[in-house]
Amino acid sequence: MPKEQGRKAIATNRKARHDYSIVDTYECGVVLMGTEVKSLRAGRASLVDAFATVDDGEVWLRGLHITEYEMGTWTNHEPRRNRKLLLHKSEILKLIGKTKESGLSLVPLSMYFKDGKVKVELALAKGKKSWDKRQALAKKDAEREASRAMGRWAKGRRD
Repeated sequence: MPKEQGRKAIATNRKARHDYSIVDTYECGVVLMGTEVKSLRAGRASLVDAFATVDDGEVWLRGLHITEYEMGTWTNHEPRRNRKLLLHKSEILKLIGKTKESGLSLVPLSMYFKDGKVKVELALAKGKKSWDKRQALAKKDAEREASRAMGRWAKGRRD
């Protein structure tokens, strides 16, 4: 059987980019059980309430929901168990310093298969205030309206 290559998305956390301003991103491996991987291959995961913490020099992903594998037996996994993330020691030390000193959070942005292995894109993020969110939405709406107006103008429908 040929080895998998490339990147295949499993789940994304679209709300994270709306609620947080991203400072830095890291690619992490995840310690999983066999039935979890089978469930992920079916695309059954949710990053909605997920977050990461650093405890005793290890990074843990909490709140990630991976649906139980339908064909699993008594060896099936618990859907919301804590999962260990795999990072280099230097990256973990950086994360410890950043999260303690400046009040940044660790938020998973996406989960994907990379060359057959499950990876999580973890972001070091700072929470946005409500006015930041409104400002970002207003900017996005203005850009969309400008691009629509340019499209109408290019087609000759000048209003």
